[in-house]
Amino acid sequence: MIELRKLEKYYESGAGKTYVLRRITLDIKQGDFVTIMGPSGAGKSTLLAILGMLDSNWQGEYYFLSEPVHKMKPRDRVELNKRYIGFVFQQYHLLDNLTVYENLDIPLSYRNIKRSERQAIVADTLDRFQIVGKKDLYPHQLSGGQQQLVAVARAVIANPRLILADEPTGNLHSSQGKEIMELFKKLNEEGTTIVQVTHSEVNASYGNKLINLLDGWLKTETATAEMNAG
Repeated sequence: MIELRKLEKYYESGAGKTYVLRRITLDIKQGDFVTIMGPSGAGKSTLLAILGMLDSNWQGEYYFLSEPVHKMKPRDRVELNKRYIGFVFQQYHLLDNLTVYENLDIPLSYRNIKRSERQAIVADTLDRFQIVGKKDLYPHQLSGGQQQLVAVARAVIANPRLILADEPTGNLHSSQGKEIMELFKKLNEEGTTIVQVTHSEVNASYGNKLINLLDGWLKTETATAEMNAG
């Protein structure tokens, strides 16, 4: 599904180039559940943003579903993102001027789904995440945990082929966090590919592949089963 070849990102400064990612070569197969771990500043969120086509300022090769992302026009990258990817951001990124209901409707509107069907899907999702009572509220009227739930709901609502999640349970109670991870696990078992950034060993244990980043370098890549056996 995803092939990265010698992917690099750096910032220019007076002192020269400061690298955020160095020569990342990585394959993620359809149906993988990948965890990216590493200390703060290792490049984890940057790598996730590149995978999600939210960052286009990098070098190297990136193939998504065999499409050469590195050769695409920005508009075409945006279309790929909308059609196939759901993203859970650490800072939620909900649209402040839209209600919870409207925030959830947006990913569906990109996929040419009839309005009546969209209404049914949004209603089901509100119910599934137990946020029916919040549907007419705006993001600023919600707690951090509630915003996180809405952000996760928005990422999964259109059944994307790929879910990218940056600290998806960071602002949730442990019971809510467990529910989200169980949901991800179920979606993954149904065929959705998931890549998460987390500091949580518990969350990492849900995946089947672990990637460690350090100072922008991919240090290790392990099957989670091996990690758990160890």
